[in-house]
Amino acid sequence: MGLSKTIWSSPTELLRTQTPDNPVMFFAPTVLQATARRFIAGFPGMVTYAVKSNPDEMVVQNLVAAGIRGFDVASPAEIEMIRRLAPTAALHYNNPVRGRAEIAAAVAAEVRSWSVDSASELAKLVAMVPVAFDAGPVEISVRYKLPVPGAAYNFGAKFGAVPERAAELLAQVAAAGFLPSLTFHPGTQCTDAAAWQAYVQAGADICRAAGVRAHRLNVGGGFPSHRRADIAPPLEQIFARIDAAVSDAFGADRPELVCEPGRGLVADAFSLAARVKAVRDDACVFLNDGLYGNLAELPDVGPIDRIEVIAPDGQRRTGAPRARTVFGPTCDSVDRLPGDLALPGDLDEGDYLLIHGMGAYSTATNTRFNGFGDVTHATTLSLR
Repeated sequence: MGLSKTIWSSPTELLRTQTPDNPVMFFAPTVLQATARRFIAGFPGMVTYAVKSNPDEMVVQNLVAAGIRGFDVASPAEIEMIRRLAPTAALHYNNPVRGRAEIAAAVAAEVRSWSVDSASELAKLVAMVPVAFDAGPVEISVRYKLPVPGAAYNFGAKFGAVPERAAELLAQVAAAGFLPSLTFHPGTQCTDAAAWQAYVQAGADICRAAGVRAHRLNVGGGFPSHRRADIAPPLEQIFARIDAAVSDAFGADRPELVCEPGRGLVADAFSLAARVKAVRDDACVFLNDGLYGNLAELPDVGPIDRIEVIAPDGQRRTGAPRARTVFGPTCDSVDRLPGDLALPGDLDEGDYLLIHGMGAYSTATNTRFNGFGDVTHATTLSLR
């Protein structure tokens, strides 16, 4: 991340003092650690972090400091980083499609938890992965999918076996001598706990069809971050619904639980300041950041309305809101934020849009297209 040693009291202090022309990503370690402790205290099982959402080393180090002891990794590069930063942490290699070189690298790192969603990929694991290392047995989790609504977008379009196929794979995992487990992902930014309930019940049905008791059930990520100003994520309610659903569905065969939040852990620990480059004819707003930069996922996940507008002197703009069309800095017409944003009527060139909840899938997906994308990183005690 390249953070400076200066720790600012708030984003406004830096913006007022330095008036930067590049986008600024503000990181509040206290917020990240508080969110991690909230998950650890509330979720009825093991909490792992999905590294892909924000792989910055400062993020990983603060999560370890807060008590996170497991990481969902998707590549040898992520495995290497976590082994270096958190040598004793559990690694869950839950990308269900891997090349043989990737499998060999993970075996060399003694990764003991894998996922699979097809017979061809399971055959590769059976051929290349030992059923145990000196540290203990190896788990293979069968990933399954359902046509369940409730998320911003559906992960089942790419990964997951239908329940009937998942039962066959689970039986094959057990027969091969691995610890048989199940995993699913309800979809990103999932605000409806009913999605987890449906998946949990399907998991119990899969176990019964396979005649196999699942060692663990990984309920995936999908836990929502705070994107809408008037809707705070009901995390504790979701945790309680998952807990009750597992007991009801599995009874005495209840498996141990795992979750793998990415967005839900890291998003609210970061805020992005994007500067207004121009207000064209008092209608369209052009920013120095956009869809090819730190705002890449907005068309898929939807807009964030937790936005403050800060003038160069550090004062907040308070004019009556007006709907504005907002573009990023590139020459590509696709570089437009979805919908219109309600921004203060007294918005002016040189102001900053301080967008909260921007820690996930932002710096990790910045493309640097068209020569834009340089970002200043700063540490703050508070994000407000």
